[in-house]
Amino acid sequence: MLDKVSTPARKRAAKWLGAAAVAAIIAGGAVDSGLIAPNPAHAELRSMAQPMQGMPSFADMIDRVKPAVVAVKVKVQNVADQGDDQDGQQFSMPDFPPGSPMERFFRQFRDQMPGRGERGDRQQRPRQFGQALGSGFFISADGYVVTNNHVVENGSQVTVTMDDGKELSAKVIGTDPKTDLALLKVDGNDFPYVRLASQKARIGDWVLAVGNPFGLGGTVTAGIVSAQHRDIGSGPYDDFIQIDAPVNKGNSGGPTFNLSGEVVGVNTAIYSPSGGSVGIAFAIPASTVEQVVASLKDKGSVTRGFIGVQMQPVTKEIAEAIGLKEPKGALVAEALKDSPAAKAGVKTGDTIIAVDGEPIKEAKDLSRKIANVAPGKSVTLTLWHQGQERTVTLEVGSQPKA
Repeated sequence: MLDKVSTPARKRAAKWLGAAAVAAIIAGGAVDSGLIAPNPAHAELRSMAQPMQGMPSFADMIDRVKPAVVAVKVKVQNVADQGDDQDGQQFSMPDFPPGSPMERFFRQFRDQMPGRGERGDRQQRPRQFGQALGSGFFISADGYVVTNNHVVENGSQVTVTMDDGKELSAKVIGTDPKTDLALLKVDGNDFPYVRLASQKARIGDWVLAVGNPFGLGGTVTAGIVSAQHRDIGSGPYDDFIQIDAPVNKGNSGGPTFNLSGEVVGVNTAIYSPSGGSVGIAFAIPASTVEQVVASLKDKGSVTRGFIGVQMQPVTKEIAEAIGLKEPKGALVAEALKDSPAAKAGVKTGDTIIAVDGEPIKEAKDLSRKIANVAPGKSVTLTLWHQGQERTVTLEVGSQPKA
């Protein structure tokens, strides 16, 4: 069982892999000069060293999309300096031999971070500002940038750094904590941008993540879509794409591309026992990003539909007890007083099995479907009520603010 979910801009100890070993294997072969008999093994090694035919190269696509990906730097107020790294997480030196090149590299990397000093100088020392880093990407030529909410939350100043090193001040247009998305805006009207994919990624598709892991901007990693519709307990509308492209702290808010150069997801969280990538990362699907970003751009916030029911899952035992052939739908634990559902006659013990004819597989499926309905619009619910189906029509309300 995996230990935890971490998001690259939340405070959590960053544990690098213990000791790192770098090995170089040099294979040499004797030249066939007639003095030395040819060795068949050498020919086999030379054959293995040749590029494999048919393997994909992502270079051309990356050349097109990489300029649209940015590093996001956020100045955060009221942060105590406890050795936090660029993603709001504690930096630990890997265990390298003293004086080794890798030890010098990581010490220099740590000391160059803003506010970085020797350990004895920074234990529990208060400071007015901290810095968090994440990733983002332009979605239009006029300077709109998508990133994660947790990258920019509590930020007093946001800066984006483009692929060519140019830094630009950014304004937060709106955020949506429930899907962990944020929309930024920088001044200008001629920025490179990428498009959101109109087609859902399939399990097994190649994907590429581009971002700013550990502050090392412009990094590209490759993998495949491992699974769909993951619920990791981060919010009521979890519907993540799982990928195995390496994603680390600092990749938050960065894009995952398909081979057409379209964004299929926004990298948001990882499962990790160590703080680093173990090949299980989660991205917000492009369909969710499109809906949320459109609302943030238009209103600065997201308005979701609401029918006013408290739900619970339909287990196998519950399905048998109420006469359903299989566990499905959302069991109504309570229809809130004066809510759209209560006014339409939805009762405790009813099971909502479809919305506008679309089947409801589980309780969270109902939450996501209703949330995507504009307030004021009418929907038809199919209920399993006392052993038979019935339908009710109601007008969806606005979700109360928390």
